Amino acid sequence: MTKPHDTTNRYEEPNLAARALNELFRGLAEAGVSIAGTRAVRIRGRKTGKLRGVVVNLLDVDGRQFLVSPRGNTQWARNARAAGQVEIGPRWRRRIVDIKELADDAKPDILRHYLKRWYWEVRGHVGGLTPESTDHDLRAVAPSIPVFELAT
Repeated sequence: MTKPHDTTNRYEEPNLAARALNELFRGLAEAGVSIAGTRAVRIRGRKTGKLRGVVVNLLDVDGRQFLVSPRGNTQWARNARAAGQVEIGPRWRRRIVDIKELADDAKPDILRHYLKRWYWEVRGHVGGLTPESTDHDLRAVAPSIPVFELAT
């Protein structure tokens, strides 16, 4: 009998080209230029305590804002989970925001919105999901995709 795949530890590390592109978009977001909803986020490292910058897509659903880690349990997601807060916004307008990680059963609706908005960008990095994924598929992959709600 084969062992089930542990989806909670899934992390699809970006290749060199993706990292370079992310750095470009992060620099633009730090300067206040948002490309298709990107935002600059800084998160305190859980080991070093240093602020680390990353660019993410900020999802707005019914007046609530969410950060989704489509590549899985990335360093920024682990750091955010440990810190319980993030700094968000361009350099001159940063604000510290508390975050709360969503339970797996609360993720499918948020993931569906995220996929409708950014599938063109994240396809291949969301555990096989597409905008047409069923509720069953979304629930099955939800444990492998950290989702954080920003406090209002």
